[in-house]
Amino acid sequence: MFGTQSAVSVGALTFDVWTAGPDDGEPVVLLHGFPQSATGWSLVAPTLADAGLRVIAPNQRGYSPGARPDEVSDYTTDALVGDVIGLLDELGIDSAHVVGHDWGAAVAWTLAARHPDRVKTLTAVSVPHLAAYGKALREDHDQQQRGSYIGFLRLPGKAEDLLLENDAARLSAMYGDAVPADQAAEHVRILSEPGALTAALNWYRAMTAELGELPSVKVPTTYVWSDSDTAIGRCGAEDCGAFVDAPYEFVELAGVSHWIPEEAPEALASAILKRVSSG
Repeated sequence: MFGTQSAVSVGALTFDVWTAGPDDGEPVVLLHGFPQSATGWSLVAPTLADAGLRVIAPNQRGYSPGARPDEVSDYTTDALVGDVIGLLDELGIDSAHVVGHDWGAAVAWTLAARHPDRVKTLTAVSVPHLAAYGKALREDHDQQQRGSYIGFLRLPGKAEDLLLENDAARLSAMYGDAVPADQAAEHVRILSEPGALTAALNWYRAMTAELGELPSVKVPTTYVWSDSDTAIGRCGAEDCGAFVDAPYEFVELAGVSHWIPEEAPEALASAILKRVSSG
């Protein structure tokens, strides 16, 4: 892991948050995806901190033991976005540079679209603007095939049973060779805690088609996509810029899997720093 861990309370929930870099640096919030945790930023965060940024990486709702409510309805995207705003408020931050990977990108896109006053810049990783992704799911056969796993993850109970059986063998296999063993082990440890995997899967179970109607983003944005991502195809990736009404850059990484923060941390950190510096 990296930096210093602390507990930050937002209403009735308490989040485990890692910070690094100078306290007076420009704040950058790193939002992890599924099935990951803040540990997934371990290879990216030190570069950002060394560049003078104040890095903030929470274990999000369901991943922090103190922020693990029971109901599917507790995991709407609006609730997840509200957590980030609450963390910013508790840390005394008016606006921050926001980086999100996978589900973290979905939260980041929504935050930037609906609360642009809280987002200085956006760097979205793997998942494109949700309207572009939704359009690809409707119209592109390739993306429909790539996204077919979502239906399985939405199955109550069955998904948990299959992913956690045999010492979480299937869950561990999802990381392949791209995620360092120590990071993968930490993700699995967290998701093996009582109720944790159900909470993480509730992100999928609470989502609705309305996510695909997200308005365009009006903050400076970089979108990082990898051409060996098995979950996200080229159609939505290349369409992403149509939903950004601000300075925009599309960064394509060749030969890199879905696990960009772990597999290509230098390239990702470079893209983040470029976006932060250019605004």
